[in-house]
Amino acid sequence: MKKKIFLIVILVLVFGLIYFYFLKQQNNLKDKQVFCPQDVKLCSDGSYVSRIPPSCDFEICPKEDLIIVENPKPEEEISSPLFISGKARGYWFFEASFPIELIDENNNLISSTIAEAKAEWMTEEFVPFEAYLNFPNTKTDKGFLVFKKDNPTGMKEYDDELKVPVYFSKRQLREVSLYYYNPNLDKDEKGNILCSNKGLVEIKRQIPVSKTPIKDTIELLLKGKANLAKEDLEKNITTEYPLEKFELKSANLKEDGILFLEFTDPLNKTNGGSCRVGILWLQIEATAKQFPQVKKVQFLPETLFQP
Repeated sequence: MKKKIFLIVILVLVFGLIYFYFLKQQNNLKDKQVFCPQDVKLCSDGSYVSRIPPSCDFEICPKEDLIIVENPKPEEEISSPLFISGKARGYWFFEASFPIELIDENNNLISSTIAEAKAEWMTEEFVPFEAYLNFPNTKTDKGFLVFKKDNPTGMKEYDDELKVPVYFSKRQLREVSLYYYNPNLDKDEKGNILCSNKGLVEIKRQIPVSKTPIKDTIELLLKGKANLAKEDLEKNITTEYPLEKFELKSANLKEDGILFLEFTDPLNKTNGGSCRVGILWLQIEATAKQFPQVKKVQFLPETLFQP
């Protein structure tokens, strides 16, 4: 009898130890379980990703390992001219550029531009890019910026793209003229470049209506090649703008029709050969004089555009 009781006690102790062992293991597992914050991240394509344990980092967004758009943000309201920036793997570019298209929600093309690499693009690492896009008023409220991988092969299996959803601002726009240069239109009978206003070419663009249209238009001109479409470049339309750190500080129109344009040029980028500085001068002057109230343009400081 005593022997039986002793065995029962031993069995109870053994099962008790086993029970407490598994209970402790479960508690240890609960202690090790990670609960991540429940916030989500908006991806460039308009989708959302959540955090994943154990590190609680966000999941990788679609295409995020290839291209990241920093401006504009997805579903942001945009207006013309639009500054675009981000970074992409070097193999997203070809010859330091790739195309960007703006389409409406019905997949109709509205406008296009070229993104340019801002660093060495012959790499597999991320390379920063920038672009400016001008576009007219749209009939739809929503659209997409389409960042296309440049594919010189023409083979569809190498195509890739990222579509960023955007909304169109309903701000009123006005049309302005920007003056660029085509050397093919500015030659004498012997084919010599004349460096005259004969080579100026008018490019129509739209800007938001504001109280400072002259200043806004000249600032847009100074963005230079970013305003030119592919077909403009194919026609040999060009400019040396933008010039590094060359910026418009103020535009003051006097009652006598003299427009005073004050610039900063810390690197003296407006100085150089007489032909070059003459064209730079003429571009700004012609762009300013499209406004009928401007009779004469005066540059400040007077040391600008010196041969």
